[in-house]
Amino acid sequence: MSGQEPCIPPELASRIKLVLFDVDGVLTDAGIYVGATKTGQTMELKRFNLQDNVGMKMLGWEGLHVAMVSGRVSSATAIRAEELGIECHQEPDAYKLPAVEGILSRENITWDEVAMLADDIPDLAVLRKVGLPAAVANATRPVRDIAIWESAKTGGNGAVREFTDALLQARGTLSAVVEKYVADRSGS
Repeated sequence: MSGQEPCIPPELASRIKLVLFDVDGVLTDAGIYVGATKTGQTMELKRFNLQDNVGMKMLGWEGLHVAMVSGRVSSATAIRAEELGIECHQEPDAYKLPAVEGILSRENITWDEVAMLADDIPDLAVLRKVGLPAAVANATRPVRDIAIWESAKTGGNGAVREFTDALLQARGTLSAVVEKYVADRSGS
């Protein structure tokens, strides 16, 4: 995909009902800040890109189901998902497949109706099954090898927004979603 304009086939984009996002390395730059308070309570901080988060919300406004699926448990991830009102599954030791199968069963969605934006080996069990496997620019080779769409931007630095815009553009709804947002917030 390198060197060309990323494009998602419209017929594929129109089938998507569920969009999954890995967290570390996709919604963040794969770094974590670990520290402790004066009382010794450990804490973990992550940096999330606000434009990425708006992109995820735009998918919801389009009627798509959106979920975060992480291979590790983090209170920072849970807090961000709650703020966004987005379903979040945090699976210790990266057992993501059962969590995603639960979503599919509950929502009556098939694998070919799922898109996932990923970056590393813990995502492969799910990524190999979805209809639209996508990778961030900083993804590892095994993820990039199966992705049919790849961002120009790295995780935590606009890759999610790039993907959400590309998906909505391929569905033919990006402009309408943006204009509906603007109209709703301008009293029109």
